[in-house]
Amino acid sequence: MTAADDRPDPAYEGLRAAVDRRLASWTETAVARRVWERDPTVWPAAPPADVRDRLGWLDAPARARADREAYVALRESAREDGIETVVLLGMGGSSLAAQVFGTAFDRPPGAPDLRVLDSTHPDRVRAVRLGLALGRTLFLVASKSGTTLEPNAMLAYFWQEVAAAGVAPGRQFVAITDPGTPLERLGRERAFRAVIPGAPDVGGRYSALTAFGLVPAALLGVDLDRLLDRAETMVRDCGPERPPADHPGLRLGAFLGELGLAGRDKVVLAASPRFCAFPDWAEQLLAESTGKRGTGLVPVPAEVRPLDPPRGADDRVWIEIAGTGEPPIFPAGPGTPPHRRFSLDDPYDLGAEFFRWEFATAMAGAVLGIDPFDQPDVELAKELARRRMGAGKARTPPPPASPSAGPDGIPAALAGWMAAARGGDYLAIQAYLDPAPAIAEGLAALRGALREQLRLPTTLGFGPRFLHSTGQLHKGGPPSGLFLQLVDSPRHDVAVPGATYSFGEIVRAQAEGDAEALRRRDRRLLVLELGVDPVAGLRRVTEAVRG
Repeated sequence: MTAADDRPDPAYEGLRAAVDRRLASWTETAVARRVWERDPTVWPAAPPADVRDRLGWLDAPARARADREAYVALRESAREDGIETVVLLGMGGSSLAAQVFGTAFDRPPGAPDLRVLDSTHPDRVRAVRLGLALGRTLFLVASKSGTTLEPNAMLAYFWQEVAAAGVAPGRQFVAITDPGTPLERLGRERAFRAVIPGAPDVGGRYSALTAFGLVPAALLGVDLDRLLDRAETMVRDCGPERPPADHPGLRLGAFLGELGLAGRDKVVLAASPRFCAFPDWAEQLLAESTGKRGTGLVPVPAEVRPLDPPRGADDRVWIEIAGTGEPPIFPAGPGTPPHRRFSLDDPYDLGAEFFRWEFATAMAGAVLGIDPFDQPDVELAKELARRRMGAGKARTPPPPASPSAGPDGIPAALAGWMAAARGGDYLAIQAYLDPAPAIAEGLAALRGALREQLRLPTTLGFGPRFLHSTGQLHKGGPPSGLFLQLVDSPRHDVAVPGATYSFGEIVRAQAEGDAEALRRRDRRLLVLELGVDPVAGLRRVTEAVRG
């Protein structure tokens, strides 16, 4: 069973008293019981409706038992029809748990391959299309609201492609959406293979143990009973009568929240290869839940150890997720930041970890004095992007770059941007690029160069996916981010059937809307145009960083 390593940690000693005081306070005020009673006073900063309507994840494992047969029936019908590939069309909370299942579990014989399309870049859309045998592909269209721009555009495109290939489209599509949404109606009108309801009282980033995570898991051959057994064990351990000192969710929540209050807000997440997608899932949960009112935890996934010594006071905490018995990921020694290790006996322990981290994140929000269930700045960026699309301002290829952003101006622009760095900052690379291997490799090199030069924690997100996760933290969290937005000019655009815009125009509008939202929050932002060859452009930027 999953376990947290709570061994004495010299760097943690200064925080232990604050955590112990928090747990004692929660004991006196019966917080564990009040959470399960959906008591809004646990989160005074949240409107009571947010609490009443967003705590369904507490019961999600139990409710999933009732839905298990429908998920397994879908898996069996897909196998009978020879489905070889499942393509999930979704963003953020609708896709990240599925990616965790896809990487953590071995693929049993006969199970389909899982691919996640969470990019509107036309080069990525084209690449996914070219790799599919459409008659043996099942598309999962995942959107809680049923109105999310990206999966709806992808649905329109792949529906047309399937029909053009001479395949009756309906049986190749499944909708996962909340009851009563436009996507639910469309799925029934078009006779999708299945229309599976989400849980209206569970926010997207808390939905790993609902249909959004469990339907892909079932299609991949995951034993849902075994997974839910582990989840329900953690539910009992986090129950209303459990003392806070022995409560996994409250203990981790107090640890994270008190770290944030103490200014140690950089949560460096690393995982062993089998669990490598878990930090991305945790990144959205932490960033979107806590990044508001000028505060928040800054998750830093996939960065084993920034160059030491860090710039300014060390404000990191290290968290690792690995298999039981695997060696430590973070080196220990004098000056090591506070650290926690979560050991999983096997991938089925993910059921327990999903629940533990959801509970803990909600309670970290209570410590920080924010509403961990809303995402106001995500909506701002979406609205600004919609305005650009509606006004026809987003164009591909892009308008001429300003001198500071052109190839000749990259060194000077970067130098000015980097000069604004200070202790306590973090770097956020926002790549509105195709997440192809060569581009990902170039971004990794750039990330490493920036870390070496500035000695700051660095994060990397592909747009528009990160808009649905860390985008909230970037605008609503602490003003400690330096943002580097990278855009290119796709070689071949892809039209969205039935729309007046293309995928190239969507991704450009999203980048421009994101930039405007950051500027409205007075964030330190540099936008660089990489042109039609983003790999070469990334090399130029990396060379400029290294000087």
